[in-house]
Amino acid sequence: MDSESTATTCYRHPAVECHVRCTRCERYICPDCMREAPVGHQCPECVKEGARSVRQARTLVGGRISTTPVVTYALFALNVLAYLVELVRPEIVDRFAMVGARLVGADGTRYFGDGVVLSSGPLRVEGVAGGEWERMLTSAFLHQPPFEGTFGILHITMNMVVLWQLGRVVELMLGRVRFVVLYLLSALGGSVLELVLADPGQVSVGASGAVFGVGAAYYVLHRRLGAERGRVNRFMAWLLLWLVVSAWFTSWQGHLGGLLVGGALALAYAYAPRGGRRVAVQAGAGAGLVVLLAVTAAVKVSELTGGSVPL
Repeated sequence: MDSESTATTCYRHPAVECHVRCTRCERYICPDCMREAPVGHQCPECVKEGARSVRQARTLVGGRISTTPVVTYALFALNVLAYLVELVRPEIVDRFAMVGARLVGADGTRYFGDGVVLSSGPLRVEGVAGGEWERMLTSAFLHQPPFEGTFGILHITMNMVVLWQLGRVVELMLGRVRFVVLYLLSALGGSVLELVLADPGQVSVGASGAVFGVGAAYYVLHRRLGAERGRVNRFMAWLLLWLVVSAWFTSWQGHLGGLLVGGALALAYAYAPRGGRRVAVQAGAGAGLVVLLAVTAAVKVSELTGGSVPL
């Protein structure tokens, strides 16, 4: 028999003669197409098909497994970068800090006070009540100047140390997407509670609200995992003690708002039913918190401006 009639070639490279078959589809494959398998070799297509059929590992709450807390590193870097920008352009703090409402005269003079701030004439409203809604998030990436305020440079130092310690743990437990949502919603929750409960003219900056939210998530997730109760309860007691003590010299409203929102979202993440409904329940909880915070902020702004809500 003619040897050429019995020669076999690779299904991907017809010019290459080969004698090895894929153990899954039995097509001939050349050395370039061979992929190691538990038994023999497989072709690239069968390897891809097998990878799709393998169930991907998930975190406790259904997020994708990752070994590097990229989001925590990115948030840390953003806070530090914003702080360096503040040192060069200090006016950035005044423009993007959390302020509920204050009146500004034509000459730049600011007037502070409670109650309705809507005014006719040369005065204009500045802050969230003046339509500067972005302050509710940008303020979470700003901190006190090095030698001003109660803490100075310790303000960003303490927040970043806690974010570094807790964020890396919580992110790996949640997954990147859920972690960044929790962080930002916690920051927003802190700003909303400041808007509702604090003096409208109070200027506030710092990642504390978001960090308190991460701390609440740390507690909820470890309880969900069945961690040693004494240890996690002591952690939560310390967090609440700091909330109370810090009320004397920091924005306790921002801390409490972040703690409540972060804890609520972490509960939804951790105790959502397994299966196809889990993502829907978790996304619904996040969306519900966004709506609640937005409505609460809009009602307060309407109160401050005498019935109008600037966009």
